[in-house]
Amino acid sequence: MITTWQRYLSRHPRGVDTAVALVLFLVAFPGSFADVDHLAAPAHRWLGVLLAGISCTALLWHRSRPRTITALAVLCATAMALAGYVMTVLLLAPLMAALYSLAARTDRTTTRNLTLAAVVLVAGACVIGGPAGESLALMVIGPIAYLLLPAALGSTARFRAAYLDSVRARAEHAERTREEEARHRVAEERMRIARELHDVSAHHLALANAQATTAALLIRSHPEQAEKLVTALGETTGTALREMKATVGLLRQQGDTRDDPLQPAPGLARLPSLLDTHAAAGLTVTLTTHGESRPLTPGVDLTAYRIVQEALTNIAKHARTSTADVTLTYTHDRLTISVTDHGTATGTAPGTGYGLIGMRERALSLGGTLHAGPRPTGGFEVTAELPLHPSPSREDSAP
Repeated sequence: MITTWQRYLSRHPRGVDTAVALVLFLVAFPGSFADVDHLAAPAHRWLGVLLAGISCTALLWHRSRPRTITALAVLCATAMALAGYVMTVLLLAPLMAALYSLAARTDRTTTRNLTLAAVVLVAGACVIGGPAGESLALMVIGPIAYLLLPAALGSTARFRAAYLDSVRARAEHAERTREEEARHRVAEERMRIARELHDVSAHHLALANAQATTAALLIRSHPEQAEKLVTALGETTGTALREMKATVGLLRQQGDTRDDPLQPAPGLARLPSLLDTHAAAGLTVTLTTHGESRPLTPGVDLTAYRIVQEALTNIAKHARTSTADVTLTYTHDRLTISVTDHGTATGTAPGTGYGLIGMRERALSLGGTLHAGPRPTGGFEVTAELPLHPSPSREDSAP
């Protein structure tokens, strides 16, 4: 019920102002005729009614012109005090309402200045025009208290409204920040999954194409080798399907619920299997390790594996060679990966596709670097340097 009334009052401000003005006039009207402490009201009683009516009517515009309305109410109250009226709370009600509206809708300086002017003028007029023999407390102290109270209440209302606005603004800003952070995380996750899908599909499709092409050439002259290649082709496509299923399955997860346990992310421990797969497709890869091998964080391990995988895929697709070299160099804080070949580029240039872009993004996400380009002695080389212990923020954002 309270909410309904609040909604109605906020939608009909003019009706509310009219009702308030009418109530204040009905309050001020008897004050113009009342006798206070056996002191008779002035003979020209209708002057107080007229001034009270002007003050109350002016309150209809207190929302748009609070300064003007307050000044008019001060003049009317001062005129009544000079005419000999005892300024009780009944006669001061229109001015009190104007001061409250002024304090609630204007700044502190304006409220202080106009309130001080009202107190000085009304109190001075009470001293000058007040009935002879009237007590000082009734003529001065009472009106001053009546005028200061609404100004203080209006200022409190303004401070509370400003506080609520600031709280609302902070809540909206926090909500926008949460939404932007959520969108940013979603975009990062989509980019990570896109890179994974690219690496999986490009690698296995390139191998499958090489195996199928070689098998077609050997099917008549060397049927046994062709049969082995066809078998390896089945294993390659099966592995591709499993990895793509695991990657795409991330899109179907909701929260932390998982129907099936996911396969562990690939790492350098799977390099021998990767090299064997390429060997079956006709690319002999030599793996060399310098330094003491050590455990890697999941992000570094996955990134290192994907860089080697993509580099070998590019060699199989674009280089006319049957050999390649992979070198892993461990230092106290970095892992250096080098993948080289001695062939000549064919078809699309190795540096113009999305593979190198993806490798470079993976390295940069961990705070590492990646360089790729032709070798002075011939062939192509991909060199990546990865920190062995990236910062937690980079580790979390790494693909």
